[in-house]
Amino acid sequence: MKGHEGWDDYAAYYDWENRQTVGRRDIAFWNRMAAPVEGAILELGCGTGRVAIPVAQHGLTVVGIDRSASMLDRARLRVRRAKLQSRVKLIRGDIRYLPFPDKSFPLVMAPYGILQSLLDERLLSATLKDVHRVLARNGTFGIELVADLPAWEEYSNRVTFRSKRGPHGKPIQLIESVKQDRRKHITRFEQEFVEGRGKSATRKKFSLAFRTLNVPQMVQRLEKAGLEVSAILGDYQGGPWAVRAEVWIILARRG
Repeated sequence: MKGHEGWDDYAAYYDWENRQTVGRRDIAFWNRMAAPVEGAILELGCGTGRVAIPVAQHGLTVVGIDRSASMLDRARLRVRRAKLQSRVKLIRGDIRYLPFPDKSFPLVMAPYGILQSLLDERLLSATLKDVHRVLARNGTFGIELVADLPAWEEYSNRVTFRSKRGPHGKPIQLIESVKQDRRKHITRFEQEFVEGRGKSATRKKFSLAFRTLNVPQMVQRLEKAGLEVSAILGDYQGGPWAVRAEVWIILARRG
């Protein structure tokens, strides 16, 4: 299984599930990161525009790249509704091969686990190499990892969320299983969204996989790519990181 698989199917449920989990807790952080920036900002794995749109609403220009056509379709609709076509540019592409000139961006954002969807070392190495290339001199690369993913417990067929109104206006519940492949350092989420009740209920199943990199491991890879780590944060207010912190954010710079 490759890391990009499953995201097209997930697109219809992504915003709904994220409202139940991270919500908008990280948006103020990315707005603060973007506020002093002069020039366009690049977001890796922009998805449905959850981060790009509020950043652009503060008067900044955001270029978002994502591999999922379904995610980008939803992002484009949201951009039009927000009347931000002049400030949000959406590109379908592979984050390992960024279609931009050298030293193009003073800030590159990788919110909420996008780098962990690169499931082997070659994919991550290629991505970090190209991020280094497109970062402006003294530019910042901001990364959030899914906190404590290596220690997530395994479980099967657990109802993790339910709501009277899902993304299609029907009652919905998420039935989820988590499996850890300790040898390959991969966490797999088997998800089934059930919408409606009884015989008329519809079921959508798909899988998402994340590489279980921790903060020291990611720091090592950033340094190998020629980036200098400037801060490791444990919350969205800039507090210090610890292993049990609820938030794992790494800021790195290109010299």
